[in-house]
Amino acid sequence: MLKEFKEFAMKGNLVDIAVGFVMGAAFKEVVSSFTGGIVSPLIGLIFNSDFKDLKMKLKDGTVNDAGETVGEVFLEYGTFLTNVIDFIIVAFVMFMVVKGVNKMKKKEEPAPEAPAGPTQEELLMEIRDALKK
Repeated sequence: MLKEFKEFAMKGNLVDIAVGFVMGAAFKEVVSSFTGGIVSPLIGLIFNSDFKDLKMKLKDGTVNDAGETVGEVFLEYGTFLTNVIDFIIVAFVMFMVVKGVNKMKKKEEPAPEAPAGPTQEELLMEIRDALKK
């Protein structure tokens, strides 16, 4: 059973998937820092606020004895939009990687056509001529 597991774990496809998964996780961190550090501030300039801080208050809270507001409910659409931008960037880059890999693969040569043999009419004429002899 151990031998079978070792063979399964060392198959090329499984190792490739594991490497891709680790690279994807690392790439997501790069994209998140790019979006949070570059894209969000630039878009935030348009809205005159930090993009991640965009939210809409759905419910007012109450002030407790310590002077803190509790019970407020917000719709944090800025965080959602940031995550959507992250996803679009990752999806686009993955599309480009897959496109590049597909381009690098050897293009399959079309199968050679079958040699052209005699047509049905030619075969029938040969049979007729052989019967005449």
